[in-house]
Amino acid sequence: MSAQQSEVATLIACIEAEYNAAMQGLYGYASGTARHEIISARMERTQNASARLIEIIGKDAALPIIVAVMDGSTPS
Repeated sequence: MSAQQSEVATLIACIEAEYNAAMQGLYGYASGTARHEIISARMERTQNASARLIEIIGKDAALPIIVAVMDGSTPS
């Protein structure tokens, strides 16, 4: 696996983890207890990782992956 492939995989995992954590804070078992700052920080990290993914593989390739991750489906 090349360094670029590894970075792409890491970014996708980061997007998934941060987005899911933010959604759990909003809608999950702990909803109402998560502070706004924590949820905002998670979403900011999601956005930063998404922007980096777009830089590496381009918008046309990255956006379907980002949407699939946020939709809860497996990116192809």
